[in-house]
Amino acid sequence: MKKLIKCLAPMEDVTDTVFRQVLCDIGRPDMFFTEFMNVDGYCSEGKEAVAQRISFEERERPIVVQLWGNKPDNFAKATKDITKNIKPDGIDINMGCSVRDVVKGGSCSALIKDKELSKEIILAVKENARDIPVSVKTRIGYDDIDYSWIGFLLSMKLSMLTIHGRLAKEGYSTPSRWDIFKKVKELRDELSPDTLLIGNGDIKDDEQGKALVEEYSLDGYMVGRGVLTNPWFFAGGGEISQEERLDTLEKHLEIFERVYGESKSFNTQKKYIKAYIGSFDGASKLREDLMKASTTEEIKIIIEKNGN
Repeated sequence: MKKLIKCLAPMEDVTDTVFRQVLCDIGRPDMFFTEFMNVDGYCSEGKEAVAQRISFEERERPIVVQLWGNKPDNFAKATKDITKNIKPDGIDINMGCSVRDVVKGGSCSALIKDKELSKEIILAVKENARDIPVSVKTRIGYDDIDYSWIGFLLSMKLSMLTIHGRLAKEGYSTPSRWDIFKKVKELRDELSPDTLLIGNGDIKDDEQGKALVEEYSLDGYMVGRGVLTNPWFFAGGGEISQEERLDTLEKHLEIFERVYGESKSFNTQKKYIKAYIGSFDGASKLREDLMKASTTEEIKIIIEKNGN
């Protein structure tokens, strides 16, 4: 029986090396994805600032670097440099993000409407990736379900294809269409049987993810927002104690300070307070108090006052 692949989705300003390192300790997926990084920025004088998005530590492997943009030359240059100097376990091309400004600029899910440019980008990455696998994450279509788009991607003989069951124009406003995977699986088996097929969209817990993978005979699932709701998503179930939740928040902030120092605002970490602190009596009031803190030290003082 083949192994089911559980992936952590790339999420802007969420799935950075800090959060991934915490997941390594409390319950990790089979495969991490970095935040998505713009190849134009990486190929500019601002390289150092954007490169932080794809930094990782060895214990986070296997890890896939995700890139976005619409200039094949910059995809080629970025891929060549990344595979030489960073050596991730995979390169993924973002052809699914539906953020309005990104799409308006012709990148990510806008590429669904331009197969020729998409082909140039995929070939540019594959030609410069050395022996590192190349994959794509996309949506099921732009304005309508478009199996010809999925067929095109499969014709590119990717190592892996992740499909989010929504249209680009929908954002997250409608339920993810998992029923499309029946046809998608048939296309994969016909056009590129060696391409791993990963399903994505609205997975609330591991049991649901495994059930969907089995129902549609996929190779695995990818989850994003479900992990931010429950960072112990990959831990195998069970109640998480108040003590472990508070310890995990402290550990997260300690890693944050080690990785970023003062280069990144403390307030960017407050989203994780809501993620870690819940499911126990008094959690709501404690979250409210913690959200008022402005330093890791203040967080520790509040936690100590609550008896941890």
